[in-house]
Amino acid sequence: MIYNNADINANEITGLEALLSASLDAGVRLVTGVAGYPATLVMDLLIKHKNDRYSVFWMTNEKAALEKALGASVTGKRAMVIVKHVGMNVLSDPLMTSVYHTIGAGVVIIAGDDAGARASQNEQDSRFYGSLAEVAVFDPATPQGAYDAAIRAFVLSEQAKSPVIIRVTDRLLNSKGSVIANKQNVSGANFDKDIWKLTTKGKHQRFHIESMPLLEKEVQTTPLNKIQFGNDGIGIISSGYASLLVDKVLSEASSGDCAHLALQMVAPFPFDTVSHFISKCSRVLVIEETEPYIESHIAVTGKIKGKMTGHIPYGQVEAEHIKYALEHLEENILQKYTDIQTIKSRGPRFLCPDCPFMPLYRSLAEINVMVAGDMGCSIRAAAEPLQAIDTGFALGSAISTACGFENKGIAVIGDFALAHSGIIGLINAVHSGDEVVVVILQNRVAAMTGGQEAPDLMPVIKVMVADTTIIEMPAYTREMSSDTTDLLIHLLQSKLAQKGVSVIYLVGKCTKQWK
Repeated sequence: MIYNNADINANEITGLEALLSASLDAGVRLVTGVAGYPATLVMDLLIKHKNDRYSVFWMTNEKAALEKALGASVTGKRAMVIVKHVGMNVLSDPLMTSVYHTIGAGVVIIAGDDAGARASQNEQDSRFYGSLAEVAVFDPATPQGAYDAAIRAFVLSEQAKSPVIIRVTDRLLNSKGSVIANKQNVSGANFDKDIWKLTTKGKHQRFHIESMPLLEKEVQTTPLNKIQFGNDGIGIISSGYASLLVDKVLSEASSGDCAHLALQMVAPFPFDTVSHFISKCSRVLVIEETEPYIESHIAVTGKIKGKMTGHIPYGQVEAEHIKYALEHLEENILQKYTDIQTIKSRGPRFLCPDCPFMPLYRSLAEINVMVAGDMGCSIRAAAEPLQAIDTGFALGSAISTACGFENKGIAVIGDFALAHSGIIGLINAVHSGDEVVVVILQNRVAAMTGGQEAPDLMPVIKVMVADTTIIEMPAYTREMSSDTTDLLIHLLQSKLAQKGVSVIYLVGKCTKQWK
């Protein structure tokens, strides 16, 4: 394992290890994170190699994770927040405000994007938060890029007085490469309370007069954005791990002598650098994951090819996609990538066959009412053969969703999702006098993301909702399942016939995480 500059300079390491080494070299004092693919990979490594120089905390909510980091920042401690891409939505509230508010010591957000949606409810592209929140975004391509981006991000965060985002993917985290360390002195930046002499509008004006020009200069001059010149008039613009794939394709003699602009800092958008590159090329192919972020900034009729022209598929990019696009660059529009993935074509992902909550899903399939599920294990009961869940919008959304049904319905939510944000929906349901049956699956772990401990909110819920029923779920067997299913059908039907909010706690042991 790499810990110091002498070792790091002599070895190939993964992108994960590069981020660990950079966090140590940057003097990070606090790390917060919320479980979720691929962010869990980063958190697990930081926890595994934790020392007395920094503290690491699993959090149940991304908003709270960033707020804790901001608290460290204003008292002079550098902080890192690690979340998956959908977690960026949850922390966006304090993120937006922090830019105007200003911070103290550097705050860096590691946003783990799941290109291909291997373990996520969408394929969201975190680079767009650069434009939305007006913050810098790095999109490294290699372990060296990840290390350099993290080191620079803390300094830039302190200079601009706002958080900085580093977007990573699973392939970057698992890739290997040599890394040259560049340890810097840790800043003692502190929060300047003089900001409170300004109005909210004045804070925004200050940002655009002082901070944004600094960020714009950074993105136009950073050595992280690299140009490889070519002679055949074809140019490729890429960012993130896709840049590594481009380099591999261009290393093959059959790919021609293309120019390549590899962006590892993408926000603020480097308009001058990109425009100059495009002006030197007759045709330009844009290679990026997951959405056309770069392409949407530079669309030029006929000259630019990429996702928006069908040359590159949305989502994850492979080397064969790049080769095919180069071979068909003369065509204005391609119709190659028109397949829509189905569960059948991908392959089903079932619940664990010995899940103690299996009788619940079988009972829900027998009851003719709408059922709101939640992100987590329960979502796997939506497709055939169970077809027990009707909706699944976001982590913690089941209760509020069910409260919106035309008739009284059922919400199924795990205890981690309840602590994450679902409890807000329950508070509103009780306050508004909604009609809903809430089934809470308590196994005390975030089962889908690595078994992180979930808070026990049962004492709170029992006080909040008088009609709370607690059932201990036995270890699953086919014989017992039928009897338990019948019991749950009767219980659910009786609760649906009542007025108001009812809670059913099903307490079981996750056989995947607790062997």
